[in-house]
Amino acid sequence: MSDAALGRRVLHEHRRLLVPLAIALAVNVAAYVMVVRPLEDRVANIAERDAAAERTLAAARKEHQIAVGTSTGKDRARQELARFYTDVLPANLAAARSLTHTRVPEMGEEFDVEFYSASVSPVTRPRDSSLTRYTSEVELAGRYGDVRRFLHALETAPEFVVIDDITLSEEDVEGGLLQLTLQLSTYFQAAE
Repeated sequence: MSDAALGRRVLHEHRRLLVPLAIALAVNVAAYVMVVRPLEDRVANIAERDAAAERTLAAARKEHQIAVGTSTGKDRARQELARFYTDVLPANLAAARSLTHTRVPEMGEEFDVEFYSASVSPVTRPRDSSLTRYTSEVELAGRYGDVRRFLHALETAPEFVVIDDITLSEEDVEGGLLQLTLQLSTYFQAAE
């Protein structure tokens, strides 16, 4: 007997069992296509939406942390600026004048640099600023090593002074003295 004939004979003899199985298979396929598959797609969509919502939430939390950090940073910068105005800058014109006419000569004495004179330029106030600029020209003399140490001390001093220009010239060639002319600036909060 051939395989096809044998298959027909098996189908014919077991048709009572195979027909309900074929119907059950068709019902299962239809149920899968009409019910299970759409539910599976819906669940997959819900999972994708949940993942998207998690990503959005994470991004929002990160933005919130950045905003809080920016706010904290601004507050800290505001506090540091207020401290700079009150603790570092001279309080007024008299304190600024004292810095160049008293404190700089005192520092010169500490480093064996002799103070000669100081001249003051007119006080100026830059536009759109609450600060007033005080400038002066100071003349000193000393040996090279002393002058270097003096300049380093002046630049690292807690008082706020800016060295705008330095001029060095030999005063006494044999004695090794250098004449030092400094143009200094400092700022103070102007009274309104």
